[in-house]
Amino acid sequence: MIEQAVAGDDAAWRAIVAEYAPRVHALLVSNCHDHDLAEEITQSSFCTVAAKLQNYVEQGKFESWIFRIAMNRLRDEMRRRKRQAIPVAGEVLRPVAKTGREDRSRHEKIDADMAEALWAAVADLAEADQQVLHLRHVAGLSFKQIAEQLEHPLGTVLARHFRAIKRLREALGDEIAEDFASRGC
Repeated sequence: MIEQAVAGDDAAWRAIVAEYAPRVHALLVSNCHDHDLAEEITQSSFCTVAAKLQNYVEQGKFESWIFRIAMNRLRDEMRRRKRQAIPVAGEVLRPVAKTGREDRSRHEKIDADMAEALWAAVADLAEADQQVLHLRHVAGLSFKQIAEQLEHPLGTVLARHFRAIKRLREALGDEIAEDFASRGC
């Protein structure tokens, strides 16, 4: 499919975008908590993918490559925004009722209080632990793919994930954490 897209096949390009854009968007939303910004960065990321696709060398890491581009775009934007900080109410920047997964039927809606509790508990985690959780549970990457993307040993990724889940259970209580886990959150 990648080769076909490089050759100019519009259908192949549309298939790539259809396959990866929802997951890229969900990953970005989970990191920035702003659907509009996530949509903008998703579009920008796919513009970059289109521009660099002909130079991509297939090594079984295409998905990780796309996610890395998106996360780099998000980091760049967040750095830019810090330099040009504009005070805005927290509720505008962090709508907790939306998770980025509304379009996925396998995920049930959770109430606003539960979502708020989860976002608060995740925000209290170390950035490295948050990143592993987002890549695993929002982007849907395997632990191996996460290790490749972050350029960390697989054992480190597994340990961070275990530690993050343990801390969430401690913060939320086992019952709430199990409820989130059973919903695929």
